[in-house]
Amino acid sequence: MRSRFLRTTIGLVSLVFAATAAAEDWSTRSNLNLRPGVTEISQDIYDLHTFVLWIVTVIGLLVLGLMLYSMIRHRRSRHPEPAKFHEHMALEVFWTVVPFLILIAMAIPATAVMIKMDNTADSALTVRVTGHRWKWEYEYLTYGQQGNLGVDIMSSIATPLDERETPVFASGLFPYGTAKDRAGQPAPPKDHNYNLTVDHPLVLPSGQKIRFLITSADVIHSFWVPDFGGKQDAIPGYVHAKWTKIPPGKEGTYYGQCTELCGKGHAFMPIEVKVVSQQEFKTWLDDKVKEAKAAPDLTPFASLDEAMKAGEKVFTANCAVCHGAQGQGGIGVPMAGAEFFTDSSHKADHIKIVIHGLNAMPSFKSQLSPKEIAAVITYERNAWGNNSGDLIQPADVNKDEGGE
Repeated sequence: MRSRFLRTTIGLVSLVFAATAAAEDWSTRSNLNLRPGVTEISQDIYDLHTFVLWIVTVIGLLVLGLMLYSMIRHRRSRHPEPAKFHEHMALEVFWTVVPFLILIAMAIPATAVMIKMDNTADSALTVRVTGHRWKWEYEYLTYGQQGNLGVDIMSSIATPLDERETPVFASGLFPYGTAKDRAGQPAPPKDHNYNLTVDHPLVLPSGQKIRFLITSADVIHSFWVPDFGGKQDAIPGYVHAKWTKIPPGKEGTYYGQCTELCGKGHAFMPIEVKVVSQQEFKTWLDDKVKEAKAAPDLTPFASLDEAMKAGEKVFTANCAVCHGAQGQGGIGVPMAGAEFFTDSSHKADHIKIVIHGLNAMPSFKSQLSPKEIAAVITYERNAWGNNSGDLIQPADVNKDEGGE
């Protein structure tokens, strides 16, 4: 009986070790482990994670071993009468001092990494990151000796709402079945990054320290790019600083997401970062500075049809997630057939609401150009059978914004 019990126990322990080895191999091949990343900080975080993981693994195996030993050594068939004792001074000192030493061993490297993560001194580039429902705003504040750059970029998910909602196996990740769109037709295939690609990515230089000033304009968001290491909550009314430095030779595209449950559009608030060489970044930034200083494009739309085509793109990228792809409403009010969007007497109020915001709806004054605002208002007043006939021109919007 005893030898059979021991063989069973040894077999179970061997199975645990085999499963651990298989899981480690599976994790490596399936990319399930924490990402090492490309920056020094991300590597430090990965090393700290591995160090602590080994500690807790050893602790787990020791506890399991003690449990198995106790069950075998002190089983009822061997010791029908339980031992009678109340304290063991050496044992109590041991299980008090050893955990304390283990915590100290983990705390010292963890504290060093945290201090390093918060040291934003000597940054070459400063970017203010603002979370909006559900997009990111990147404002380039300073670069080297340049200040007041005035470059402000709104970054929204590039995949249209209808395409986001088609089944994932349309992308070919799962070979069975054929995805259908709302009309019942075969849906176009998707790239595997269809929920991560944006219209205007965050552009950063390699080989230079970059400071992020992270905040929010509405609810709590969280800025996270796994390959850069660390993440930071974006909280309204607060500004938190983070930094990164992408080594030369690691240029490319990196993706991240908002990791705070910030509302209905949370799953569609991605981060796309394009890392380029310092010379390429300087050229790009100079072009953006010139664009920012240029007068806004107030060229009038030649026709209602031209404004509608431009407005549909703006609506899909900025408004559909709240008001519905067909204007049916959701978080936002329904637009299709509503008097406010069909009666021309509300046109001026419509312009004011889009520019300045109302209640939970944010202001789009800093998010869209006058021409984009004019186009989307025209679209909302004429799409889905509204047919108001109202054509809003960029000059109408610029006048309400305080322009001439």
